Amino acid sequence: MENAPNWPEIVAEKDDKIAQLEALVKFYEEQFRLAQHRKFGASSEKSAYDQPSLFNEAEATADETVPEPELVEIQKHYRKRTRLITDKLPEDLPVEVVVHDLPAEEQICPECGGDLHVMGR
Repeated sequence: MENAPNWPEIVAEKDDKIAQLEALVKFYEEQFRLAQHRKFGASSEKSAYDQPSLFNEAEATADETVPEPELVEIQKHYRKRTRLITDKLPEDLPVEVVVHDLPAEEQICPECGGDLHVMGR
């Protein structure tokens, strides 16, 4: 019976291994939670403790007894689209048409061999 397994030692080893693995899982869960907090949590620029406001001079020096001013509603207005006006040429502008004709042997596409078409008309 020298080769018989010692069950209490094997169980103790397994228990130790399980405890180590559980501690490792807790560590990884905490690291994941911290990473999520750093990525999606509150900004690091915000302070948890009370600091004096540096940019609240208006609120600090304001007189609370003065009533709030009344709101005035303003009518809407629309601007003309100037692009439509500037895109058009004046009607009285003289127009000069220049036509360049190619010889018949140059009216063939060098890549596909097809006929070239007239452009600009």
